[in-house]
Amino acid sequence: MDIVRVAYRDDDRTPVIYCIKEMGAKHYGIDVEVLKIKDYGEFEASLFNDTADVLIDHVEFLYAEATKGKKITFFCAPRIVRGLDLMVPEHVENVSEFAGKSMAVRDSGRPHTVTLWLRMMGLEGKVGVPIFKDADVGRWGQWKKVISGECIACFMDPLYQEEPLKAGLKFLPVPDLAVISHYAQACTAEFARKKSAVLKNYVRSVIHGICWMKHRRQEAMKVVTGEPMRRMKISDAHEMERHFDAIVSKLQIKPYPTLEALSATYEIACQEYGAKGLNPLALWGMHWVKELDDEGFIDALIQDMT
Repeated sequence: MDIVRVAYRDDDRTPVIYCIKEMGAKHYGIDVEVLKIKDYGEFEASLFNDTADVLIDHVEFLYAEATKGKKITFFCAPRIVRGLDLMVPEHVENVSEFAGKSMAVRDSGRPHTVTLWLRMMGLEGKVGVPIFKDADVGRWGQWKKVISGECIACFMDPLYQEEPLKAGLKFLPVPDLAVISHYAQACTAEFARKKSAVLKNYVRSVIHGICWMKHRRQEAMKVVTGEPMRRMKISDAHEMERHFDAIVSKLQIKPYPTLEALSATYEIACQEYGAKGLNPLALWGMHWVKELDDEGFIDALIQDMT
Protein backbone atom coordinates (compact mmCIF):
# COMPACT_ATOMS: atom_id res chain seq x y z
CA MET A 1 0.00 0.00 0.00
CA ASP A 2 1.05 3.60 -0.54
CA ILE A 3 1.70 5.50 2.68
CA VAL A 4 0.32 9.03 3.08
CA ARG A 5 1.42 10.78 6.28
CA VAL A 6 -1.39 13.05 7.44
CA ALA A 7 -0.63 15.58 10.18
CA TYR A 8 -3.12 17.36 12.42
CA ARG A 9 -3.01 19.45 15.62
CA ASP A 10 -6.39 19.04 17.33
CA ASP A 11 -7.81 15.66 18.37
CA ASP A 12 -11.29 16.89 17.39
CA ARG A 13 -10.19 16.19 13.80
CA THR A 14 -9.61 12.48 14.39
CA PRO A 15 -13.14 11.16 13.65
CA VAL A 16 -12.81 12.39 10.07
CA ILE A 17 -9.16 11.37 9.74
CA TYR A 18 -9.73 7.82 10.95
CA CYS A 19 -12.73 7.33 8.66
CA ILE A 20 -10.53 8.47 5.75
CA LYS A 21 -7.88 6.02 6.96
CA GLU A 22 -10.42 3.18 7.13
CA MET A 23 -11.70 3.74 3.59
CA GLY A 24 -8.20 4.25 2.18
CA ALA A 25 -6.96 0.93 3.53
CA LYS A 26 -10.12 -0.97 2.65
CA HIS A 27 -10.69 0.26 -0.89
CA TYR A 28 -7.82 2.27 -2.41
CA GLY A 29 -4.48 0.86 -1.28
CA ILE A 30 -3.74 3.91 0.86
CA ASP A 31 -2.21 3.55 4.31
CA VAL A 32 -2.92 6.81 6.12
CA GLU A 33 -0.30 7.33 8.80
CA VAL A 34 -1.90 9.63 11.39
CA LEU A 35 0.47 12.15 12.98
CA LYS A 36 -0.48 14.47 15.82
CA ILE A 37 1.79 17.53 15.90
CA LYS A 38 0.50 19.87 18.59
CA ASP A 39 3.22 22.51 18.60
CA TYR A 40 2.38 25.31 16.15
CA GLY A 41 5.92 25.69 14.86
CA GLU A 42 6.47 21.97 14.38
CA PHE A 43 3.09 21.56 12.69
CA GLU A 44 3.75 24.42 10.29
CA ALA A 45 7.20 23.06 9.46
CA SER A 46 6.13 19.44 9.01
CA LEU A 47 5.13 19.77 5.36
CA PHE A 48 8.57 21.12 4.43
CA ASN A 49 10.90 18.98 6.55
CA ASP A 50 9.62 15.59 5.32
CA THR A 51 7.66 14.86 8.49
CA ALA A 52 4.23 14.90 6.80
CA ASP A 53 2.81 14.59 3.30
CA VAL A 54 -0.58 16.20 3.94
CA LEU A 55 -1.84 18.71 6.50
CA ILE A 56 -5.48 18.58 7.61
CA ASP A 57 -6.44 21.36 10.00
CA HIS A 58 -6.35 25.16 9.88
CA VAL A 59 -3.95 25.70 6.99
CA GLU A 60 -4.25 29.46 6.37
CA PHE A 61 -0.59 29.92 7.35
CA LEU A 62 0.37 28.16 4.12
CA TYR A 63 -0.64 31.24 2.13
CA ALA A 64 2.09 33.14 3.97
CA GLU A 65 4.55 30.32 3.25
CA ALA A 66 3.69 30.69 -0.43
CA THR A 67 4.66 34.38 -0.31
CA LYS A 68 8.11 33.20 0.84
CA GLY A 69 8.48 31.00 -2.22
CA LYS A 70 7.16 27.69 -0.89
CA LYS A 71 5.18 25.73 -3.48
CA ILE A 72 1.84 24.64 -2.01
CA THR A 73 -1.16 22.76 -3.36
CA PHE A 74 -4.53 22.90 -1.61
CA PHE A 75 -6.62 20.07 -3.02
CA CYS A 76 -9.92 19.68 -1.18
CA ALA A 77 -12.30 21.57 1.10
CA PRO A 78 -14.69 19.22 2.90
CA ARG A 79 -16.16 22.06 4.99
CA ILE A 80 -16.88 25.54 3.61
CA VAL A 81 -18.76 27.12 6.48
CA ARG A 82 -17.43 28.18 9.85
CA GLY A 83 -19.84 25.80 11.57
CA LEU A 84 -20.12 27.63 14.89
CA ASP A 85 -23.26 28.67 16.76
CA LEU A 86 -23.91 32.12 18.18
CA MET A 87 -24.68 32.08 21.90
CA VAL A 88 -26.23 34.96 23.83
CA PRO A 89 -27.97 35.67 27.16
CA GLU A 90 -31.68 34.84 27.42
CA HIS A 91 -32.78 38.47 27.04
CA VAL A 92 -31.07 39.02 23.66
CA GLU A 93 -33.43 38.55 20.71
CA ASN A 94 -31.71 40.16 17.71
CA VAL A 95 -28.21 40.95 16.48
CA SER A 96 -29.25 44.62 16.20
CA GLU A 97 -28.79 44.70 19.98
CA PHE A 98 -25.05 44.08 19.52
CA ALA A 99 -24.28 47.65 18.37
CA GLY A 100 -22.21 49.49 20.95
CA LYS A 101 -21.35 46.27 22.78
CA SER A 102 -18.65 43.60 22.40
CA MET A 103 -18.42 39.99 21.28
CA ALA A 104 -16.08 37.62 23.11
CA VAL A 105 -13.56 36.25 20.60
CA ARG A 106 -11.33 33.22 21.06
CA ASP A 107 -7.64 33.80 20.41
CA SER A 108 -7.08 30.63 18.38
CA GLY A 109 -9.02 29.42 15.40
CA ARG A 110 -8.89 32.53 13.20
CA PRO A 111 -10.32 35.39 15.29
CA HIS A 112 -10.64 37.60 12.18
CA THR A 113 -13.62 35.48 11.12
CA VAL A 114 -15.72 37.32 13.72
CA THR A 115 -14.93 40.62 11.99
CA LEU A 116 -15.88 39.09 8.63
CA TRP A 117 -19.17 37.86 10.08
CA LEU A 118 -19.92 41.29 11.57
CA ARG A 119 -19.23 42.81 8.14
CA MET A 120 -21.69 40.38 6.59
CA MET A 121 -24.28 41.46 9.16
CA GLY A 122 -23.61 45.18 8.63
CA LEU A 123 -22.07 45.55 12.10
CA GLU A 124 -18.35 45.87 11.39
CA GLY A 125 -16.93 48.74 13.42
CA LYS A 126 -20.07 48.92 15.56
CA VAL A 127 -19.26 45.95 17.80
CA GLY A 128 -16.10 45.43 19.83
CA VAL A 129 -14.09 42.24 19.29
CA PRO A 130 -11.91 41.71 22.39
CA ILE A 131 -9.83 38.54 22.19
CA PHE A 132 -9.57 36.13 25.12
CA LYS A 133 -6.88 33.48 25.40
CA ASP A 134 -7.69 29.85 26.14
CA ALA A 135 -4.84 30.01 28.66
CA ASP A 136 -6.84 32.56 30.67
CA VAL A 137 -10.45 31.35 30.31
CA GLY A 138 -10.05 27.66 29.41
CA ARG A 139 -10.43 25.96 26.04
CA TRP A 140 -13.39 27.57 24.28
CA GLY A 141 -14.07 29.41 27.55
CA GLN A 142 -14.79 32.85 26.09
CA TRP A 143 -18.48 32.27 26.87
CA LYS A 144 -17.67 33.13 30.49
CA LYS A 145 -17.24 36.75 29.40
CA VAL A 146 -20.85 36.70 28.18
CA ILE A 147 -22.09 35.27 31.47
CA SER A 148 -20.16 37.99 33.36
CA GLY A 149 -21.81 40.71 31.27
CA GLU A 150 -18.56 41.94 29.72
CA CYS A 151 -19.74 40.81 26.27
CA ILE A 152 -23.10 40.29 24.61
CA ALA A 153 -22.34 37.18 22.54
CA CYS A 154 -19.79 34.65 21.38
CA PHE A 155 -19.50 31.93 18.79
CA MET A 156 -19.13 28.39 20.12
CA ASP A 157 -18.11 25.11 18.53
CA PRO A 158 -20.86 22.46 18.90
CA LEU A 159 -18.40 20.26 20.77
CA TYR A 160 -18.10 22.82 23.58
CA GLN A 161 -21.66 24.11 24.07
CA GLU A 162 -22.81 22.04 27.02
CA GLU A 163 -21.28 24.27 29.70
CA PRO A 164 -22.55 27.61 28.37
CA LEU A 165 -26.03 26.11 27.91
CA LYS A 166 -26.03 24.94 31.52
CA ALA A 167 -24.82 28.39 32.59
CA GLY A 168 -27.86 30.03 30.97
CA LEU A 169 -26.85 31.04 27.46
CA LYS A 170 -29.04 30.26 24.45
CA PHE A 171 -28.61 29.99 20.69
CA LEU A 172 -29.44 32.91 18.42
CA PRO A 173 -29.93 31.65 14.83
CA VAL A 174 -27.87 33.68 12.35
CA PRO A 175 -26.41 33.16 8.85
CA ASP A 176 -23.12 31.27 8.78
CA LEU A 177 -19.92 32.66 7.30
CA ALA A 178 -18.60 31.01 4.14
CA VAL A 179 -14.96 30.13 4.76
CA ILE A 180 -12.57 27.24 4.10
CA SER A 181 -12.83 25.53 7.45
CA HIS A 182 -11.75 22.36 9.28
CA TYR A 183 -10.52 19.42 7.21
CA ALA A 184 -9.20 21.53 4.32
CA GLN A 185 -6.10 19.74 3.09
CA ALA A 186 -2.82 20.69 1.49
CA CYS A 187 0.46 19.18 0.39
CA THR A 188 3.58 20.46 -1.31
CA ALA A 189 3.40 21.01 -5.05
CA GLU A 190 6.27 18.51 -5.39
CA PHE A 191 4.28 15.77 -3.64
CA ALA A 192 1.24 16.56 -5.82
CA ARG A 193 3.35 16.43 -8.98
CA LYS A 194 5.44 13.35 -8.22
CA LYS A 195 2.71 11.32 -6.56
CA SER A 196 -0.36 12.46 -8.43
CA ALA A 197 -1.82 8.93 -8.70
CA VAL A 198 -1.33 8.36 -4.97
CA LEU A 199 -2.95 11.71 -4.21
CA LYS A 200 -5.92 10.86 -6.42
CA ASN A 201 -6.43 7.64 -4.47
CA TYR A 202 -6.07 9.57 -1.24
CA VAL A 203 -8.76 12.02 -2.43
CA ARG A 204 -10.93 8.99 -3.21
CA SER A 205 -10.40 7.95 0.40
CA VAL A 206 -11.36 11.41 1.68
CA ILE A 207 -14.58 11.52 -0.33
CA HIS A 208 -15.46 7.92 0.54
CA GLY A 209 -14.76 8.55 4.23
CA ILE A 210 -17.03 11.58 4.32
CA CYS A 211 -19.78 9.81 2.40
CA TRP A 212 -19.47 6.85 4.78
CA MET A 213 -19.82 9.12 7.80
CA LYS A 214 -22.88 10.83 6.37
CA HIS A 215 -24.72 7.76 5.07
CA ARG A 216 -23.43 4.78 7.06
CA ARG A 217 -23.45 6.27 10.53
CA GLN A 218 -23.49 3.03 12.51
CA GLU A 219 -20.58 1.55 10.56
CA ALA A 220 -18.52 4.73 10.86
CA MET A 221 -19.23 4.99 14.58
CA LYS A 222 -17.48 1.63 15.10
CA VAL A 223 -14.26 3.31 13.93
CA VAL A 224 -14.93 6.62 15.70
CA THR A 225 -15.51 4.95 19.07
CA GLY A 226 -12.04 3.41 18.84
CA GLU A 227 -8.88 5.49 18.51
CA PRO A 228 -10.61 8.88 17.89
CA MET A 229 -12.68 8.50 21.06
CA ARG A 230 -9.55 7.62 23.02
CA ARG A 231 -7.59 10.56 21.63
CA MET A 232 -10.47 12.95 22.35
CA LYS A 233 -10.54 11.63 25.94
CA ILE A 234 -14.25 10.85 25.76
CA SER A 235 -15.52 7.95 27.85
CA ASP A 236 -19.24 8.06 27.09
CA ALA A 237 -20.41 6.61 23.74
CA HIS A 238 -23.48 8.87 23.64
CA GLU A 239 -21.28 11.94 24.01
CA MET A 240 -19.11 10.65 21.16
CA GLU A 241 -22.22 10.24 19.01
CA ARG A 242 -23.15 13.85 19.70
CA HIS A 243 -19.69 15.00 18.65
CA PHE A 244 -19.85 12.79 15.55
CA ASP A 245 -23.20 14.24 14.46
CA ALA A 246 -21.99 17.81 15.00
CA ILE A 247 -18.95 17.15 12.80
CA VAL A 248 -20.83 15.32 10.04
CA SER A 249 -23.59 17.92 9.70
CA LYS A 250 -21.14 20.46 8.24
CA LEU A 251 -19.25 18.19 5.83
CA GLN A 252 -19.79 18.21 2.06
CA ILE A 253 -19.24 15.06 0.02
CA LYS A 254 -18.08 16.98 -3.05
CA PRO A 255 -15.22 18.93 -1.44
CA TYR A 256 -15.04 21.94 -3.74
CA PRO A 257 -14.27 25.36 -2.29
CA THR A 258 -16.41 28.34 -3.28
CA LEU A 259 -15.13 31.75 -4.35
CA GLU A 260 -16.86 33.34 -1.37
CA ALA A 261 -15.17 30.92 1.05
CA LEU A 262 -11.80 31.33 -0.68
CA SER A 263 -12.06 35.12 -0.49
CA ALA A 264 -12.80 35.07 3.24
CA THR A 265 -10.00 32.59 3.90
CA TYR A 266 -7.48 34.64 1.98
CA GLU A 267 -8.43 37.78 3.91
CA ILE A 268 -7.87 35.84 7.14
CA ALA A 269 -4.47 34.71 5.86
CA CYS A 270 -3.58 38.31 5.03
CA GLN A 271 -4.77 39.72 8.36
CA GLU A 272 -3.38 37.01 10.62
CA TYR A 273 -0.34 35.73 8.71
CA GLY A 274 0.71 38.60 6.42
CA ALA A 275 0.00 36.71 3.20
CA LYS A 276 -0.64 39.74 0.97
CA GLY A 277 0.48 39.74 -2.66
CA LEU A 278 -0.83 36.36 -3.83
CA ASN A 279 -3.46 35.16 -6.22
CA PRO A 280 -4.98 32.55 -3.85
CA LEU A 281 -6.52 30.63 -6.74
CA ALA A 282 -3.01 29.79 -7.95
CA LEU A 283 -2.50 27.59 -4.88
CA TRP A 284 -5.56 25.41 -5.47
CA GLY A 285 -5.44 22.21 -7.50
CA MET A 286 -8.98 20.88 -7.81
CA HIS A 287 -8.44 18.56 -10.74
CA TRP A 288 -8.32 15.40 -8.58
CA VAL A 289 -11.77 16.15 -7.16
CA LYS A 290 -13.07 17.25 -10.57
CA GLU A 291 -11.77 14.13 -12.31
CA LEU A 292 -13.49 11.91 -9.75
CA ASP A 293 -16.65 13.97 -10.06
CA ASP A 294 -16.61 13.92 -13.88
CA GLU A 295 -15.92 10.17 -13.90
CA GLY A 296 -19.09 9.63 -11.85
CA PHE A 297 -17.18 8.27 -8.86
CA ILE A 298 -18.83 10.58 -6.31
CA ASP A 299 -22.40 10.23 -7.56
CA ALA A 300 -22.03 6.44 -7.76
CA LEU A 301 -20.70 6.36 -4.21
CA ILE A 302 -23.63 8.42 -2.92
CA GLN A 303 -26.13 6.25 -4.80
CA ASP A 304 -24.54 3.07 -3.48
CA MET A 305 -24.69 4.27 0.12
CA THR A 306 -28.21 5.68 -0.01
